[in-house]
Amino acid sequence: MSQFFQVHPENPQKRLIQQAVEIIRSGGVVIYPTDCAYAVGCHLGDKKAVDRIKRIRNLDDKHNFTLVCDDLSAISTYAKVDNQTFRLLKAHTPGAYTFILPATTEVPRRLLHPKRRTIGIRVPDNPIVAELLSYLGEPIMSTSLIMPGEELPLTDPYEMRDLLQHQVDLIIDGGYCGMEATSVINMTEEVPQVTREGAGDTQFFK
Repeated sequence: MSQFFQVHPENPQKRLIQQAVEIIRSGGVVIYPTDCAYAVGCHLGDKKAVDRIKRIRNLDDKHNFTLVCDDLSAISTYAKVDNQTFRLLKAHTPGAYTFILPATTEVPRRLLHPKRRTIGIRVPDNPIVAELLSYLGEPIMSTSLIMPGEELPLTDPYEMRDLLQHQVDLIIDGGYCGMEATSVINMTEEVPQVTREGAGDTQFFK
C-alpha cells in the first residue's frame, strides 16, 4: 500500500521531501503535482519502475517519456541543443511546456521513441517539484497521470489513492494543480512545431 504525504504547495516540508526522494532512489513509483497536472514518475535508470508506470498507464514502447528537470543546467547531458534552441528554452522555463529534443546516449534506450531517438524535457514551475529535484540531484522520469481510456489527468489525490494505492509507492498531495497537460513543442527540426496545445502559451513557437 502506498504512502500518502500532504505537502504544502508553497512551503514544502523538508522532512517529507527527503522521504519522497529516498522512495524515488530506492526504486519507488511516485505521484506528484506539477504546475499543470499531476504526474507519475520514478528514478531515471530504474527499469522495473518504468515498467510499472507503463502498466499503470497502459503505454507501449512508442510513448515518449519526459525528463523533469529543475533547470537547464544539465540539459546537455540528456539532449542535443544548439545555442539558438537553448536560448528559446531558457526564455520559456520554468513553465508549462514539454520540449521534444534529440536525445544523447546518456538517456536509457528504453525511455526513447524507438524510431526517432527523442526525449521530452520539462522544467515545471512548482515549489514541490523544485524541492524534490534539488534533493534528488537528477531528473525524474515522468509522464502525466492520465488513466487508460481517459483524456484528462487525475486531479484529486484522494481518488488517486483509491485507484492506485496498490500500484504506486507514494502519492504526494500538493493540492489542486489543474488538469490541463503541457503544451508540447517539437524542437527536432529547424523550425519549432507545436504538436499539442496545452497550458503553455504557444504563440511564440508559431
